Amino acid sequence: MKLEDFWYVVAEARELPVGTVLARTVLGERLAVFRDAAGQPTALRDRCMHRAAPLSAGRVEAGQLRCAYHGWLYRGDGTVAQVPAEGPEQREVAGRCTRRYATLEQHGYVYVRLAEAPEVDHPPHALPSWGEPGWGRVRLQNRFANNVTNCVENFIDVPHTVFVHPGIFRSTRGQSIEATITREHGVVTVNYAGETDNLGWFAWFLNPGKQPIEHSDQFFMPNVTHVRYAMGPRRTFLITSQSVPVTDTETLVYTDLAYDYGWVTPFVAPIIRFQSQAVIDQDLVILRQQGDNLAHYGGGFANTPADIVHVLVESIRDALAAGEDPRQLPARSHSVKFYA
Repeated sequence: MKLEDFWYVVAEARELPVGTVLARTVLGERLAVFRDAAGQPTALRDRCMHRAAPLSAGRVEAGQLRCAYHGWLYRGDGTVAQVPAEGPEQREVAGRCTRRYATLEQHGYVYVRLAEAPEVDHPPHALPSWGEPGWGRVRLQNRFANNVTNCVENFIDVPHTVFVHPGIFRSTRGQSIEATITREHGVVTVNYAGETDNLGWFAWFLNPGKQPIEHSDQFFMPNVTHVRYAMGPRRTFLITSQSVPVTDTETLVYTDLAYDYGWVTPFVAPIIRFQSQAVIDQDLVILRQQGDNLAHYGGGFANTPADIVHVLVESIRDALAAGEDPRQLPARSHSVKFYA
């Protein structure tokens, strides 16, 4: 199993109308993404086979992609349909075909898989509550100057929140929070107990009745985190983040925020968007600073028992980097107490 075997988001579907070409990078591979003659998303290597110009600098013509340099025209399957310099009488020439990558469209996202023949057909992560009545959604995109592992750790890390997001998300209270943490079949799950109303500025909105909070975090290989807060009937907030590895030091994160707040659900998108982006903006800074230090000093962390979530996430990511199947790692379970 390799990182290239998995599906990665390259765009929201709304960003890819017919006639548009997008430049994207996944795991260092440059892609030109557009819709073919049938309106289906397609991704070609972003390199014209003629003189190596980027195909993403070209234009889409009736579902085919024309290079901006010498006008070579590519079909959605990567074959060359036209070479203008050869004149109107052209023949199909064997070998004139660039690399095409598998694509699919699901839940409003366009996905690409780099591996031609993956050992395991691992489908994209299914978004919870997608299409269910009564739910609202907000989507955000942010580019982090750090790698996927450090990003996903941050997204399911409780201790940092009182220091990086004071007031916005949590405030320092020294409150004891117990957690049960498991690793099984390539998934890390954290279930918390003991959280009350420490939810920052918008606690009055998120949990006005100060109901007991059900909070769980999950990491799904290779790059998805899911956070769930439930605070009584019709008070549920879900955060699904898909961290796309652009390079070893850059990660593009697509965040899907789903919420059910009863009758007010249709009206709260501006609040959800504002608070969520405010939190992410602070994480952008600290993760950039961490990335700078890792580039300067190299890796290596000093772990405590409270970092077992990180250790288990890293074990899965390390297995994939080594070409191993994380689902074969032994199941583990831990009980940890956090203070926040």
